[in-house]
Amino acid sequence: MTTADDATPSRLRDKPTWLISQVSALAHRLLTDRLATAGARGYHYRLLAALQESGPGSQAQLGRRAGLDRSDVAAALNELAGQGYITRSPDPGDRRRNIITITPAGRRQLERLDELLAEIQDELLTPLSASQRQQLIFLLSRVLDG
Repeated sequence: MTTADDATPSRLRDKPTWLISQVSALAHRLLTDRLATAGARGYHYRLLAALQESGPGSQAQLGRRAGLDRSDVAAALNELAGQGYITRSPDPGDRRRNIITITPAGRRQLERLDELLAEIQDELLTPLSASQRQQLIFLLSRVLDG
């Protein structure tokens, strides 16, 4: 039960920055909890999606495609390799780096994670109609594209 002491100050309730941060925290909790049921993290999804859409690439390329820091990429790729979702092979053009490729098991995992993400989107956006969801996506994209 929310009491007057727990109520969000009215000055915050109409601030997009506050609202976005609150929705982001809720979305992050849903995402983290649900991906954990599949033995995955958000970084795993982002890397597998980048590999599926753009094809094999170096660790640095994958980090740029997925918008991840290099140190986070290395750790997540180690986890994905350990689960058999990616392979590393020497780059024929530069033996100092590896080319990362998604495996068939990685493609299946990505499909499972896509299904989980669809469920998460539905849960997060339950209060919105289909047209409101499309409008929200459009508006958030506009803000990001700035």
